Amino acid sequence: MIAELECVVLDCSDPLRLAGFYQAVIGGVVNQPDARWSLDDDWATLHLSSGLVICFQRVADYRPPRWPDPSRPQQFHLDFGVAELDQAQEQVLSWGATVLDAGSAGRSWRIYADPEGHPFCLVRHRRS
Repeated sequence: MIAELECVVLDCSDPLRLAGFYQAVIGGVVNQPDARWSLDDDWATLHLSSGLVICFQRVADYRPPRWPDPSRPQQFHLDFGVAELDQAQEQVLSWGATVLDAGSAGRSWRIYADPEGHPFCLVRHRRS
């Protein structure tokens, strides 16, 4: 091993707004002071209790992915485990997400886009 993952960075047009969206979904602290990063209008952070940091970087002329269009691919996506898909869907939609693929009846996951167009999935936790 030569490195440790410090953060995941998402390109976007509005870093603070996107950090707030993900804070509503998974908690954490937006723009917690951290010597590793300078905070400004072009950069926001979300520090999670697990130690993971998600960063949001403003990009001029940002072009969101268009899932599943291969000419503008998703580039990556995040999966979030939830207890109840319908309730979680209602919440993420109220925070600005859009449905990309609601799936079929009984499927354990659904695909959404965050307010900047990045795909993410809500996945129902498996019961032990």
